[in-house]
Amino acid sequence: MKRWMIWLLCWACSGVAMAGDVVVQDAWLRAPAPGQDVAGVYLTIECAQVATLTGAQSSVAGTVQLHRMSMQQGVMRMQQIAGIRLPAGQAVHLAPGGLHIMLIHLKQALHPGDSVPLVLDVTVGDKAEHVDVQAVVRGFGDSQTGKMVH
Repeated sequence: MKRWMIWLLCWACSGVAMAGDVVVQDAWLRAPAPGQDVAGVYLTIECAQVATLTGAQSSVAGTVQLHRMSMQQGVMRMQQIAGIRLPAGQAVHLAPGGLHIMLIHLKQALHPGDSVPLVLDVTVGDKAEHVDVQAVVRGFGDSQTGKMVH
C-alpha cells in the first residue's frame, strides 16, 4: 500500500494530466514580455482512441484559441483552427512554430514559475472529455528548461 501511495504522489507531481483515454504531459508557456497580453501554451497530448482537441479555457485569459503557425510566401503566419486531430495512440506535440494554444487578453501578469490552469476540451468518439491541466510558466531562453540564455 505504501509503495502505491508513493507512486501516486510522484505521478501527481510529474506534470501529467489524465482524463479517460487522454494524457497530457509537459504543459508550459513562456512568460509574456511586459505589456503583452497574449501567450502560447505548448504541451504533448495523446489519446488511446482517435480524438480531436476542440478547444480550451483558462481563468487567466479572456479568450483561448487553438492556432497553427505556417510559412506562407516566405512569411510565418498564425491562424486560428477549429480542432487538432489526435491519432489513436500517437503523441501530438504542440510546440513553438507549429500547433499551439493561444491565451488572449491575459487578466494578470505571468511570471516564471507560475502555474496556469487550463481545461482542454477533447472529443473522443461521441463523448466530450474535459482535461484539467496546469501549465508552468517558463522564462525567455531555453524552451526545455526555462533557463535564461545570456
